[in-house]
Amino acid sequence: MTQEGNRLLNKKKKYHHGDLKEHLLEAVRQLVEERGPDGFSVAEACRLAGVSTAAPYKHFKDRQDILRGVVLAGMQRMEHAMQTAADSFDAGDPRRVVALGKSYTQFAQSEPGVFMLMFGLTSGHSNDGEMIEEGKAKLAIVRRVVAEHLCQDPDSPEVGARAYALWCAVHGHSFLRLDNKAKNTNVQIDEDVYLQLVGNAYLPPRADE
Repeated sequence: MTQEGNRLLNKKKKYHHGDLKEHLLEAVRQLVEERGPDGFSVAEACRLAGVSTAAPYKHFKDRQDILRGVVLAGMQRMEHAMQTAADSFDAGDPRRVVALGKSYTQFAQSEPGVFMLMFGLTSGHSNDGEMIEEGKAKLAIVRRVVAEHLCQDPDSPEVGARAYALWCAVHGHSFLRLDNKAKNTNVQIDEDVYLQLVGNAYLPPRADE
């Protein structure tokens, strides 16, 4: 459980009405991590959060809407981690793509339940403008890293193709690890080495290197 989660859930006497939404989302996030998205009830989340069973419906329509809130909050945490990683190194630095990829895989490992929910809660996503924009924001970070490496416009077709390829490689790796499929390949590889290989494959050396 995150430090913020412990603060919210272990100090119920300091709970205030204005914190209800965040308080409840953290409780649901914890339950999702422990049991999966189908392994808890809203009433149970309310008990854990220390709120009434009627309280969630001041902010959410139903259980699915609460899970949507957990997904959106998770996507925002992921975006922050990716942005921080991308800004840690200058354009062209080979460590940059490793840091960006690691921020993605580390999120998947630290919040596997939320990560699986982010890509499994697909019902209605195609009509959910906010969810679509959140997804685009993550890919936009990858596009920026690629664009700055290639000294091209982020909207160029080449940048888009290379950014998509990078995302697929890291995303697929993250899911293979979560599903424990990677352990069955007999391939022993350090994650940093793997991410560097991916970067080298999809981002050619810069002319000024």
